[in-house]
Amino acid sequence: MKKIFNLFLLIYTFTLTPLFSDEVLARVDGESISKKDVNEFVVKSIPGATFNALTSVQKKAVLNQMIDRKLFLEDAKRSNIEKNTEYQQALKKMQENLMLDYWMKAKVEEIVISEDEAKKYYFKNSEKFSKPASVKVRHILLPSNGEALKLIAQLSKSSQLKNKFIELAHAKSTGPSAVNGGELDWFVYEQMVPEFSEAAFALKVGSITKKAVKTQFGYHIIYLEDKKEQGSMAYEMVKEDIVKVLRLSKFKMKLAKLSKKLKKTANIIVE
Repeated sequence: MKKIFNLFLLIYTFTLTPLFSDEVLARVDGESISKKDVNEFVVKSIPGATFNALTSVQKKAVLNQMIDRKLFLEDAKRSNIEKNTEYQQALKKMQENLMLDYWMKAKVEEIVISEDEAKKYYFKNSEKFSKPASVKVRHILLPSNGEALKLIAQLSKSSQLKNKFIELAHAKSTGPSAVNGGELDWFVYEQMVPEFSEAAFALKVGSITKKAVKTQFGYHIIYLEDKKEQGSMAYEMVKEDIVKVLRLSKFKMKLAKLSKKLKKTANIIVE
């Protein structure tokens, strides 16, 4: 049952790929290979990719693979592989799995989750939808405490602190973010080494650390650009996910009940 349920999950969480035209890219012995066919092949082979996103060289290589596939398939048919017992057994198993997948998908889509049910789950499980505090900083990384203190002194005298910080980050920082004026993406406390996070979260927006912050990477001067306090994700943002969770929960219970019901009338012999 667990395997069947996992198969369902794959289908239920499947994201539809953009529609592609039936433009014919090649013909092999009269059979066409469309742009849609090739895109489906790319999506299955390279998660997150599409045919249109490939380079011209990659497109040509993929199309050649599709042509080879057509040729190999024709050769397989000529070899009467369809009469092979092992092939027939495997085909039957695939058909059964596919039938179960679509049956389960249909059963899940029958389940209706009301607005009240979804909101009740949202408020009852509020901790699951909380957003931790996060900050956006710039930093200057230096090899010694002495160099860091000199720059802190320069920055403390500046009337345009942010602009001066960006200027010095470009010129003096040894970190990879130097090219961006020391800018880092938004992060939560746990995403950085403790010393760095402790100093960054203690700052007021628009201020810098008065001392160099020592970490395993060197000595940092940190400038706090912005801060978001801890809060909760809005209901509308998570409603779709909540509906999925509740549907799956109800489906699991429905499946267990159906299993018991069917077992009562089935002739089951365990050997």
